[in-house]
Amino acid sequence: MSELDDIPAPCGRLALKLVAGHQDTNFHGDISAGWLIAHMDQAAELAASREARGRTATVATEAMDFLCPVRVGSMVNIFTEVREIGHSSIKIDVEVWSHSPQERDPDELHKVTEARFVMVALDDNGRIRAVRQGG
Repeated sequence: MSELDDIPAPCGRLALKLVAGHQDTNFHGDISAGWLIAHMDQAAELAASREARGRTATVATEAMDFLCPVRVGSMVNIFTEVREIGHSSIKIDVEVWSHSPQERDPDELHKVTEARFVMVALDDNGRIRAVRQGG
């Protein structure tokens, strides 16, 4: 986001887009944090696997605050941006933005949460390996 832009917008690349359904709710009818975190992890895995050209695993996530609830029927958009590539690790920023079915403007998104995921590259035996093999 540029410094002159006072309207927040997603950062990174759209990795996943899905509809939040009734089966994904908590006891109060909101989409559960666990459902969102699982999909954020999946999006981070997709981004990390592209960089590592193979298998990766999550080893850490940074603090996560939820800014607003996600309602059933909302379109959930998950964006990823690679922040840092180390010898065997990849840090990926993941943002969740949603569009409620009640919104008139189909392009209006509301930020739900964000977190940094730390992923490591793995070999076929599940051992940590270099992200850039042979290089």
